[in-house]
Amino acid sequence: MFLLQLRNELVKLFGKKRTYIGFAMFLLAQNLIAVVFRFTHATRPLQRLLESGGHVVADYLSALTIASIMLMPLAAFLLPLYVSLIGGDLVAKEAEDGTLRMILCRPIARSRLLLVKWLAGCIFAVALSLALGLFGLLFARLYFPWGGLFIWMPEQEILSLFPAGTGLERYAVAHVMLITEACSIMGLAFMFSCFNVKPAAATILGLSLVFVSFILEHIPYFKDYENWFFTYHLHLWQLMFAERIPWWRVGQSLCLLVGFNVTFLTVGLTVFQMRDIKS
Repeated sequence: MFLLQLRNELVKLFGKKRTYIGFAMFLLAQNLIAVVFRFTHATRPLQRLLESGGHVVADYLSALTIASIMLMPLAAFLLPLYVSLIGGDLVAKEAEDGTLRMILCRPIARSRLLLVKWLAGCIFAVALSLALGLFGLLFARLYFPWGGLFIWMPEQEILSLFPAGTGLERYAVAHVMLITEACSIMGLAFMFSCFNVKPAAATILGLSLVFVSFILEHIPYFKDYENWFFTYHLHLWQLMFAERIPWWRVGQSLCLLVGFNVTFLTVGLTVFQMRDIKS
């Protein structure tokens, strides 16, 4: 019955047009970025950076490099927006439409209902994260040759070069880790969706906390306290591009994100249990 309920929840979720907004915008944004890189002089700073290090530009001005460059701003801004949109809708939208009252008239535990909805949101977050990686690689490959990966992330103090095979592995592992960011932000918006608020309010509240954490993390005077901020641990996917992956930090961030997600789900469940929806 649990799997049947999950299947029905996924059918409802992916049967709504707004579910595909994120996929469509990734297609548009990544294609646009790849076209700009290909038909303008936008790659010149990248070429100069490679030449200054004594590297052959043709070896690293590749689909993998362009796809990885596209990944950073999209993962920082668009991905949180679209997973928050779905997370904020999962409960609040049904409460607003009145369908939640009908569902709760049936003999189903509220905890089970919320768990099914949360899992459906996580599956959406996984699909969106993987689509971000696949679309980026596809569009970059249309305009650039296959080759090694060059990645520069000043904030993480990462400057790495990998051959094509290793670069593809790092790119794939980074997207697996990106799932933790997508699910965590979705879970935060889902928590607010369990409150007696409109879907838009739940989405905005979730995004607001993410952006406030992001702003605090990037204030130079708070550098010593950056590991206290939620968004600091969401960046663990970026560590997959380091020459030597700091697994101790990856493990630390993963443990904290698990704690965050359990807290979000517990708070949401507690609030939802106390709500009077059926009256």
